[in-house]
Amino acid sequence: MQFGAVLAAGTFAVLSLMTGSAVERLVPEPLGGNLSGIEREQLDAQRVGAAAAMAFGSGALMLGMFALQLGVLSTFLSEPVVKALTSGAALHVLVSQLPSLLGLPLPRQIGCFALFKTLAAVLTALPRSNPAELTISALSLALLVPVKELNVRFRDRLPTPIPGEIVMVLLASVLCFTSSLDTRYNVQIVGLLPGGFPRPLLPNLAELPRIVADSLPVALVTFAVSASLASIYADKYSYTIDSNQELLAHGVSNLISSLFSCFPNSATLATTSLLVDAGGNTQLAGLFSCAVVLSVLLWLGPFFYYLPKVRERAGVGVAGRRGHMPGYGRSALLLCPKAVLACINISSMRQMFFQMQELPQLWRISRVDFAVWMVTWVAVVTLSVDLGLAVGVVFSMMTVVCRTQRWEKRRGKSRCGEARQWSAWGDFPARPGWESDPCFLPRVQCLALGLAEGTELYRPLRERHKLLQIPGLCILSYPTPLYFGTRGQFRRTLERHLGLREGGKETPKTDGPPDAVAEPIRVVVLDCSGITFADAAGAREVVQLSRRCRDAGIHLLLAQCNASVLGTLTQAGLLDRVTPEQLFVSVQDAAAHALERLESAGPKSCTVWV
Repeated sequence: MQFGAVLAAGTFAVLSLMTGSAVERLVPEPLGGNLSGIEREQLDAQRVGAAAAMAFGSGALMLGMFALQLGVLSTFLSEPVVKALTSGAALHVLVSQLPSLLGLPLPRQIGCFALFKTLAAVLTALPRSNPAELTISALSLALLVPVKELNVRFRDRLPTPIPGEIVMVLLASVLCFTSSLDTRYNVQIVGLLPGGFPRPLLPNLAELPRIVADSLPVALVTFAVSASLASIYADKYSYTIDSNQELLAHGVSNLISSLFSCFPNSATLATTSLLVDAGGNTQLAGLFSCAVVLSVLLWLGPFFYYLPKVRERAGVGVAGRRGHMPGYGRSALLLCPKAVLACINISSMRQMFFQMQELPQLWRISRVDFAVWMVTWVAVVTLSVDLGLAVGVVFSMMTVVCRTQRWEKRRGKSRCGEARQWSAWGDFPARPGWESDPCFLPRVQCLALGLAEGTELYRPLRERHKLLQIPGLCILSYPTPLYFGTRGQFRRTLERHLGLREGGKETPKTDGPPDAVAEPIRVVVLDCSGITFADAAGAREVVQLSRRCRDAGIHLLLAQCNASVLGTLTQAGLLDRVTPEQLFVSVQDAAAHALERLESAGPKSCTVWV
């Protein structure tokens, strides 16, 4: 059981916001709001229990997904979706840290457009920012950003990365201690951290039925973010990940942490980037980090007394306010985001933002992938991470479905008399190179093939590089899955090439020169190598095609059907219409059989397209 080789697990800002929203809805504060100290502690304890129950529920759901081997769902997270998701989530984290950097006590914004609401609230409250905390944040960023750039530029020359984060924490603590910033300038500091290891406590299982609806999106976002981040670093460092193993690791992590009053955790963008910048390559770095955190809990807590802490933000903590959380809950609240740690988080996420530099190259490689990237990013930023993830996956899948479809391209004549290519999307001329762009929406079509001179290869006739075509023989290739969404286009393209219509037989279409005279088709070879799968509707379409070809006097031959497609066709009754002698393992064998059949009816001359 392990996370991705370089992933760091912990609190993730987006998950924290989702958890806080659910907890406030499940355990709302009384309308009056005037609570005594005991009532406040009871309310906080209920909220801690609800948050721990959410961690328990999300962990149980991920273990259930592991048991069902649903890690395969990560295959639907295409590279554009992954990078757009992580970039958009990093922007959410950045904006959520702005009130901390400026020392503004702002309420949390939730729901759609929360990022823009937070920005508007920050701009409105900007005159009330704390100058001391703003200065600390500016100095922290002024130190951290150059240090990180030095670590990146001189990585091969430095024996070990410069620990800018540790230096910044020490400097901030010394500054607060010597200058009394907490009393003179009202700078919030961490204060006393309760020592000792928290006592394990089973979450209130009675809350599980109420939090299942909230635990499911948390579990899905945890898996999606973790799998996305793991795949990014797996590509970068050339190793592989097991998505089911990730589910097991995060499921167990959330289940165990829920026993210690923790809220849901996942792979974290900032901490993982920080770990990578520090030179961590394996989970041993994570083990060392855990040892340091444990040391802080047991012995080193008092040394962080003067570490600057951001002002309390209403509603950010699970318990609501500082100082009303018993036991481990109080310790967790005291360790909530600090001005210095907010700067560390922001500076560590620069690699997530640098992914946008790949957009120009992505535009040149694939317009479709560029569209998927932009749609996912805009949805994540505008709506939320969970809704944006859903939009990105659905849009990505729709592009795959659309590319298995085909609209007719219309050909016209320009004023100079040259052939003019029209786009599949409407009445506008296609850009130069549109025909050769394999990623332009939809590109599937049924191609007529001819024999390349001096070879045994069959190429599309539209290439016209001395391709031979036997009159009466038509070789067609259909390079797409044959299912309910493509069977109509399959029927129409075959009718056009073979001259088949419900009312009788028409003149077949040729892919040769416009002035070429189409010969009546007597034998057709259907190259099925591009049909990766066929459903019942597609299989019945092939059976109907065999019947119509027989009625029209056309001998149908099928070549290069894979075992799965052939099995589906057989179950649909294809062998009731054709004989096994009409099935061939290659186009060459089928064409040779067709030539023998045509020669037995009389000599035929070849047509050469040049």
